[in-house]
Amino acid sequence: MHVMRPDSVITIDPGAGEALSVAGGAYRILLTSAQTNGACAIIEMNVPPNGGPGPHAHKDIQESFYVLEGEVVIRSETQTYTARKGAFVNIPFGGAIHNFKNESAEMARLLCIVSPAGMDEMFREISRPATAGTLLPPPSPPTPELIAQMKKMGEKYGQEFFPPDYFKK
Repeated sequence: MHVMRPDSVITIDPGAGEALSVAGGAYRILLTSAQTNGACAIIEMNVPPNGGPGPHAHKDIQESFYVLEGEVVIRSETQTYTARKGAFVNIPFGGAIHNFKNESAEMARLLCIVSPAGMDEMFREISRPATAGTLLPPPSPPTPELIAQMKKMGEKYGQEFFPPDYFKK
């Protein structure tokens, strides 16, 4: 791991940063685990209509979202909230099961901050290479092999994944 000097200023030009395709969305890592010595990571998420992760939890990670454009529906076991441009959502430490989905016809763009870092590393492992801002089709429905692989990856990164219909039960 590259250790940053404490007085190093990090700048990222528009369109720069590491581009990844995660579940059909175009993610851009703005601040990495390596750049913060594991303290946090910041990811810009471009989420197409019907895009977003399935229900999941991470008890040792605090995850926050700021909606830059569009809207996403955030679900947890205690609420459903439509987060529109300018909205802020915080998923605290403790493992609240949650997901978000773009249920609109327009692209949504979120700024995601995770602390401590590590989700950026997971996104690298589960992503497909991409060009900044380029959306790729979402992957096919998960096979039993992919589900087993995701469970193993989740354990590695402190994530727990739940069935897609978890909040419909």
